[in-house]
Amino acid sequence: MSSILAVSTSNFVLFSAIFAVYFSVREIIYPTMSKKIQSALISVYYKDGLEPLVRLLHNNGVKLYSTGGTQTFIENLNIPVTAAEELTGYPSIFGGRVKTLHPAIMGGILYRRDDAGDVAQAQQYNIPAIDLVVVDLYPFEETVASGAGEEDIIEKIDIGGISLIRATAKNFKDTLIVSSRSQYAEVVELLTAKAGATDIEDRRYYAGQAFAVSSHYDGAINRFFTAGQEKTDKELFDFTSLASQTLRYGENPHQNATYYGDLEGIFDKLHGKELSYNNLVDVDACVNLIDEFADAAPTFAIIKHTNACGIATAPTAKEAYDNALACDPVSAFGGVVITNSKVDLATAEELNKLFMEILIAPEYDEDALQVLKSKKNRILLKRNAVVLPQIMFKTILNGVLVQDKDLSTEVQSQFTTVTEKAPTASELTALEFALKVCKHTKSNTIVLAKENQLLASGTGQTSRVDALRQAIDKAKAFGFDLNGAVMASDAFFPFADCVEIAHLAGITAVVQPGGSIRDKDSTDYCNANGVAMVTTGIRHFKH
Repeated sequence: MSSILAVSTSNFVLFSAIFAVYFSVREIIYPTMSKKIQSALISVYYKDGLEPLVRLLHNNGVKLYSTGGTQTFIENLNIPVTAAEELTGYPSIFGGRVKTLHPAIMGGILYRRDDAGDVAQAQQYNIPAIDLVVVDLYPFEETVASGAGEEDIIEKIDIGGISLIRATAKNFKDTLIVSSRSQYAEVVELLTAKAGATDIEDRRYYAGQAFAVSSHYDGAINRFFTAGQEKTDKELFDFTSLASQTLRYGENPHQNATYYGDLEGIFDKLHGKELSYNNLVDVDACVNLIDEFADAAPTFAIIKHTNACGIATAPTAKEAYDNALACDPVSAFGGVVITNSKVDLATAEELNKLFMEILIAPEYDEDALQVLKSKKNRILLKRNAVVLPQIMFKTILNGVLVQDKDLSTEVQSQFTTVTEKAPTASELTALEFALKVCKHTKSNTIVLAKENQLLASGTGQTSRVDALRQAIDKAKAFGFDLNGAVMASDAFFPFADCVEIAHLAGITAVVQPGGSIRDKDSTDYCNANGVAMVTTGIRHFKH
């Protein structure tokens, strides 16, 4: 027994020694590297929110270096600070274009504290270590947005600041970068909790944030210089240039999601809960569809899963809503509703009877708002006049697809009549209306309409015949008479079957792109059966 115990004891000692060596090596390879901040360079454009951070650093015995207005700000707090000029031996020169671009500063940030050669050179050239850099950038985007002249804009391209950010972030193993005033409060909290020190994980995190800031900034400058150039690459999606909003979840509850963009610039949220991922996708579909009717009489559209289940134009908002709802009152339940007109009390009272997720309008009467706010979670958005991007992005595989937005909307003057019978005036109006809806409906799609009202659509089908049959069945299910109705197709008919099925259902006029090698089959059927058909030459696939 004693021998067994002796072996066990020796094994324990051996294993303890092995683990001790392991953790020692691990600490060398993957160090926690908690570092006490002993010196900091602070050079910022905006001073708001800076004071608590400066006082905390001072109270922790941190030596402060600074420049220009920031130096004055710190001195006014009765806190000692050393001018950067004392390190560099040079004043701020060239109108402030060169202040911190000097080895005494950049070297103090970049030299590696665990590299004997770097340490020796720092000592040789009397370069002090700089452990923390707090810097923000000249307000380039704000200056562009203000309408300032090009000379003023160019002077707001930051050189020293962006160099400080990149240098400090690169050397995150030794230095901490605070690259935005939005970080001041959280850094104060961090340094308070850790008694003025940071860990490698902290410094790596802020380095990542810093490179996002620099990417954003360079992207804004790139957009300024390439704006209006004909020979420029497609605008890239730079999510770092946009504000972000974490959503409750993605398309499904098990998916995380974030929105990058300025929702507050597009909408004033007047009431209701926060927008979800699916809400935003439907809102985007709503906005793109209703913009086709920007100059039309009052129009209401009801969207469900990005497709219109109802849309109508009428002399009054209430009539337009009533007609849109009649298209498919079943699908309208839980949908997103949008209009191009002011919502008055009479319309609000009808809208209030429907369970909807979101209502979007350019204006609301005050008494209408009071009615609509009676539902706690209903989201009410007032749309602002904002120009939307004309480039679209879609992630696929390990890359991104970029394309121009589909901005082509064909009107009656662009229709080419290809049949012996021409459409009547009312049919032309209905064809134009149907084509606008068709453009914003998932392919393959067929849209059936009468003047200023959707009757039904077949959406996202694998064949055009299936889409047509779905549309006919839906229209009949909600009591619509298809006699005298029109049909729009997002792509050409490869055979005559669709025009035959439509004709037998009562359709009297058709609009389609044309371009099939068998166009004549469809045209011949229409001529033989008194159906009018026009082509546009423009396809509107939507995948």
